[in-house]
Amino acid sequence: MNKALTIIAALTLAACGGDRDTPEPATATVADQASPVEVTEAGGNPAAEQAALEITDDYMRSIIVEISDDRYEGRGPGSKGDAMARTYLAGRMEELGLEPGAENGSWEQPFELVGINAQQPDSWTFDGHGKTLTLKQWDQFIVGSGVQEERAVIDDAELVFVGYAMQAPEYDWDDFKGMDLSGKVLLIMNNDPDWDPELFAGEMRLWYGRWDYKYLSAARQGAVGAIIIHTSPSAGYPFQVVQTSWTGVQFELPAADEPRAQVNGWVTEDTARELVAMAGHDLEALREAAYNRDFKPVPLGITTSFAMDVEITRVESANILGLIPGSDPELRDEVVIYTAHHDHLGIGTPNEDGDAIYNGAFDNATGVAQTMAIAKAIKALPEAPRRSILINLVGAEEQGLLGSEYYAANPTFAPGKIAANINYDGGNIWGHTHDVTFIGLGKSTIDEIATLVAKEQGRIVKPDQFSDKGYFYRSDQFSFAKIGVPAMYLDEGTDFVDRPPEWGREQKNHYTEVNYHQPSDEYDPSWNLDGMIQDALLGYWTGLAIANADDMPTWVPGDEFEAARLEALRAVEE
Repeated sequence: MNKALTIIAALTLAACGGDRDTPEPATATVADQASPVEVTEAGGNPAAEQAALEITDDYMRSIIVEISDDRYEGRGPGSKGDAMARTYLAGRMEELGLEPGAENGSWEQPFELVGINAQQPDSWTFDGHGKTLTLKQWDQFIVGSGVQEERAVIDDAELVFVGYAMQAPEYDWDDFKGMDLSGKVLLIMNNDPDWDPELFAGEMRLWYGRWDYKYLSAARQGAVGAIIIHTSPSAGYPFQVVQTSWTGVQFELPAADEPRAQVNGWVTEDTARELVAMAGHDLEALREAAYNRDFKPVPLGITTSFAMDVEITRVESANILGLIPGSDPELRDEVVIYTAHHDHLGIGTPNEDGDAIYNGAFDNATGVAQTMAIAKAIKALPEAPRRSILINLVGAEEQGLLGSEYYAANPTFAPGKIAANINYDGGNIWGHTHDVTFIGLGKSTIDEIATLVAKEQGRIVKPDQFSDKGYFYRSDQFSFAKIGVPAMYLDEGTDFVDRPPEWGREQKNHYTEVNYHQPSDEYDPSWNLDGMIQDALLGYWTGLAIANADDMPTWVPGDEFEAARLEALRAVEE
């Protein structure tokens, strides 16, 4: 950074080589947000700036090249490649001088995974109104088991269209209207209402619009099956992502007593159109009805029976935890947690070139590399920050945020002692940008810090630039937010230096349409990591500010996660 950003009780502290006796600065606060972190642009910190130079292209590139190599076989959870990646990354943490952050002096927080390999049948038949429709696996439907059992069965169940399958009392919205849907198969629209900014946050997708919410919502109604209607706009990705992501072994944490449907699946939009036409309905008309609060489920008079064998295996993966203990005796039991997921999809369906290794170079070797580079920089400080820093490289993210979910349920620091989570999932491989994307902007007092740091970089902070895809609920910061931890997910900008205005969005869209969750997500030596360096520096300075400030960040009053935070804080005060 050409001009250092000084943050009160942060970058001016001796923990970063500064002077504790700095003059009282002018304060900038976020309007209407409780307990803002005070910030100023006066002064600087040479020691922290020197440490920031440890965030380099060569260091990050070495990690990307290594763990995305074919030898790691796509880092599928519980696989040989998964174990190799964990060993390698723990070794890199040890090289940096981090301390093992898990129990009993271990680098790993292990967790069990149940592998569910549904033997998907070639066809799925539906009957009704004197007609029969047989669907073709892969082209028209993809189906998985909703139960951790060796057979999933649906016996003569009726298909019911249930709109978005949402129950949101805060929006006075209930798609089920008290109808008994036990034993039914529910046909569900993807996404959530997006035409009114006052309703479900408008174009921004909430958790209500995510597939995992839909399946859980159906199970809560006692349904035996749930089928989501896929469209690229409503899913945020093409059907090929469903084909590759929901076939082969799927992993879950061991089941508890939560409700579960027997079968969870997807169908293409054209297939859904054919199904509802059998019942004399028009799909567009059903959708139109579901756009309103007064919508009621529509039984279609179509029945289906379905059975498939399921191979059940049990494997182990782990989160990799590296700790930098804080230097302040009173604050070292609080922590800033940096996360990035180390897993990908492993070996799966071959592409047209016969490549079956889903290397996950962009997703998420780049995020791991940024997080490790930040750790390297923090360790280069002459004294550790006041609060502790935990580098948490989580596993099984691609299976539904399982590693971070496990950590959130079994944290090494009490949730009320976790000051913030800064997450990296993907990286800017296309060069310098005038902007940066802060997924979660507007939700917490982290906003002010990140905005000022970006300003020092000559950049502006923007909210999720693909808000219809619901990224806040699709990566590991969501697991932390659910236990009340203020969280930031840093993603690449779209306004690239010396490029046409739409060039950045074109690159991102091309990746999603061609390489996302495909064997083609491979390292390319032509990648320009200058933007990754910018984004890693933003996370470095923001994390230092939080780690050294007197007060922890807070959620904006009224935010969906504020209640969880208040509960977590009460728990540590008792």
